[in-house]
Amino acid sequence: MKITYWSDYACPYCYIGEARLKKAIADIPELKDVEIEMKAFQLDPSAGKHATGDTQTRFAHKYGISMEEAGKTIEHISQMGIDEGLDFKYATTLFTNTMDAHRLTKLAQSKNDPGLADKVIENLFKAYFSDNKELADKELLQRIGETCGLNAEEVRGVLASDQYKDEVILDEREASRYGVHAVPFFVVGKYGISGAQSVDGMKATIMKAIEETSGEPSEHGMSCGPEGCRVR
Repeated sequence: MKITYWSDYACPYCYIGEARLKKAIADIPELKDVEIEMKAFQLDPSAGKHATGDTQTRFAHKYGISMEEAGKTIEHISQMGIDEGLDFKYATTLFTNTMDAHRLTKLAQSKNDPGLADKVIENLFKAYFSDNKELADKELLQRIGETCGLNAEEVRGVLASDQYKDEVILDEREASRYGVHAVPFFVVGKYGISGAQSVDGMKATIMKAIEETSGEPSEHGMSCGPEGCRVR
């Protein structure tokens, strides 16, 4: 079975949703030979190379809420990540452009080594949400690529060029054709999982796909789009 999902490294629900997906897969013994593919979805393609302002202020301005309310909401989202076993520090993230991070992911995926690609993806999420690094920093991306096992010169060549940029844009266009305007969004067989749903919710959808029954996409979960994150 193949599971495809659209995601961005600056999306808190994407990191949480990915963790829940892996738990759901691990909890279904009959699910064999599953292939997981991440596709790119930039929340803000116009974001700069360096962070401007802190997460709490940006959050308050985007949603038109007080700094206190923004802080509480960010803390709540962070706790959700922590509950999934993630070292989640959303309050101190540094939001920048993620195009190069997605291009590095494409390089890893081109090696046809699922373990390598997964390692790069996990390290990029960790760099943003746990280590609070700027993902537009090419030196950081170089280190991540090398640490994960990619060839140093090949990583350097990709980061010094526009290689894989077209592939990232194609992913985003494909998302648009599917009507995907917020992430994470998972495609499991004939089914869609919109947002970071519970582990049980994801398991139920995966089981339906295994049984090859027809049905409708599942209900919306927590997701992030160009206008921000759906806050509960």
